[in-house]
Amino acid sequence: MPDAPASLPPGVALTRAVAVASLLALIALGLAWELWLAPVRPGGSWLALKVLPLVLPLPGLLKLRLYTYRWVALFIWLYFVEGVVRAAGDRAPSSWYALAEVVLVLILFAACAAHVRLRLARAKATAPAPGPTPHPERS
Repeated sequence: MPDAPASLPPGVALTRAVAVASLLALIALGLAWELWLAPVRPGGSWLALKVLPLVLPLPGLLKLRLYTYRWVALFIWLYFVEGVVRAAGDRAPSSWYALAEVVLVLILFAACAAHVRLRLARAKATAPAPGPTPHPERS
């Protein structure tokens, strides 16, 4: 069971907060971009549904599930690719939102990677030192 948020080391708590905030910002940006700010079609588009997969990892990030942080760090690159392609191909202001998406993806990736690294280092530091193993013939 993961630690309660109050008992988290500062680095772990910070990376969790940054990951959750950047994920929420990506969701908000995706919705606003495709529905109001610069939709592909006037009045909004079905591309707003692209944010649905971003909602899935939110409970895992909030519950400090290490596995979720790991797969989000891999999964998020799909949004990076979309941002780069649309930043190069769309006109302003859509290209600006695409660049914002790229920046948010990089922040989310860095937060997830740092979170995993800190948690694994903490687990390694608190693991009991390996003692001498008994010889199988002497047991």
